[in-house]
Amino acid sequence: MTLSQWQAEVARFVAAHDLAASETTRMLDFVSEVGELSKEILRGSDYGRAPVTLKATWPLELGDTLFALLCLANTTEVDLEQALAQAMEKYRARLEATGEAGSEQSVGGGG
Repeated sequence: MTLSQWQAEVARFVAAHDLAASETTRMLDFVSEVGELSKEILRGSDYGRAPVTLKATWPLELGDTLFALLCLANTTEVDLEQALAQAMEKYRARLEATGEAGSEQSVGGGG
């Protein structure tokens, strides 16, 4: 499936199960899911004392995060396939111009 198809599938699922929520709730849910990913990395690295060893639950946690992102995009009426294409073009242009993917304002390549 394409990203747009997954976005439509999630929209149908949310509608079928009466899971509509506000933009604020969707954003908080997404941030919460990203926090769970962070916790998995912390636990998997003994809080930074060892190389990361991910548990079998890692793919499910990534899936939860993607689901939350798709819900956020749907609620805010963003076509993620188009948004991703625009982001990729931005990074390509940055790499060509500066040799770096990150913006000058961010550390580690944020926005």
